[in-house]
Amino acid sequence: MIKTPLTVNGAELLRAELHHLKTVERPNVIAAIAEARSHGDLSENAEYDAAKERQGFVEGRIAEVESKLSTAQIIDPALLDADGRCVFGATVDLEDLETNKRVVYQIVGEDEADLKSGKISVSSPIARALIGKSAGDVAEVQAPGGVREYEIIDVRYI
Repeated sequence: MIKTPLTVNGAELLRAELHHLKTVERPNVIAAIAEARSHGDLSENAEYDAAKERQGFVEGRIAEVESKLSTAQIIDPALLDADGRCVFGATVDLEDLETNKRVVYQIVGEDEADLKSGKISVSSPIARALIGKSAGDVAEVQAPGGVREYEIIDVRYI
């Protein structure tokens, strides 16, 4: 069985989504189907078709989230002891050597990745270039615009 790495926060977000899907979305869809059925002929009932389609989406997402949680390997970055190396869950302060611009990224699971909030997927090119490196090292990242170099300023486990 393939384990899916998740941070503690990422696992909580998935659990909250699953709870919402089961307690809010599923009952809403059931009510919409019942309402559409009450209109009679189902063969030409667009409301019924839309509600059934929505039901398929909700049930599919429930199954997907349950599967991810069942195979999750939950990692708490605060409990890591990686001797200052970049690992899954680490928060890394970087400086772009070309522009001298500083950025902060946390390496997270694919489902948690959100570049706007500074969370990058462990499978992204930049995360792959950072894994195993320590503060003071330079990581070369193959970006669409060519190779970019980042100096690792600090590695934190928070």
